[in-house]
Amino acid sequence: MVIGVILAAGASTRMGRPKALLPIGADTFVVRLARAFIAAGIDDLVVVTGPERDAIDSALAVARIAARVVENPRRERGQLSSLHVGLALADKPGVVAVVVGLVDVPLVSALTIGAVVEAYRRTHAPIVRPVCGARHGHPVLFARTVFDELRHADPALGAKAVVRAHEHDLVNVPVDDAGACVDIDTPGDYASLIGSASGT
Repeated sequence: MVIGVILAAGASTRMGRPKALLPIGADTFVVRLARAFIAAGIDDLVVVTGPERDAIDSALAVARIAARVVENPRRERGQLSSLHVGLALADKPGVVAVVVGLVDVPLVSALTIGAVVEAYRRTHAPIVRPVCGARHGHPVLFARTVFDELRHADPALGAKAVVRAHEHDLVNVPVDDAGACVDIDTPGDYASLIGSASGT
């Protein structure tokens, strides 16, 4: 079983408001990303939030998306702490990997998520990630074999340290999906996204 983990606990300091709840079309970032996971066949989702837990839970419920929503009470410790919270909820007997998506990368397609999972099933690599040309994207799949490494990683380096440790045995999946490599972090990024979506 492969579990989806969406990290949505960031303080969104550069954006100025919670990115998870930003509108994008008829959805919000978190709903759009959750829909992509489900369309890719990942129907067991964990969403890690900050203090916006109730609002995010409500947005998912209105969209009729079943997910386990959990708050990271120590989000100030960084993204790795949120991954630890998600991993604690996702890890159970029968789980072979988690696919970790970031709520500020909401445009990734279901095809990309599916390609990452399929590459893992084919290769059983410890880490699988999409690449757009020379850029590494999201979501990133972590196999059970590296769960303990994630749990003991240096918080200052986060999951990147684990990825670097497996530089020679991870699998990069080339994708034609710019959305897998586009972070929406600032009001300018968001304005560009909305402008592109409306054709302006």
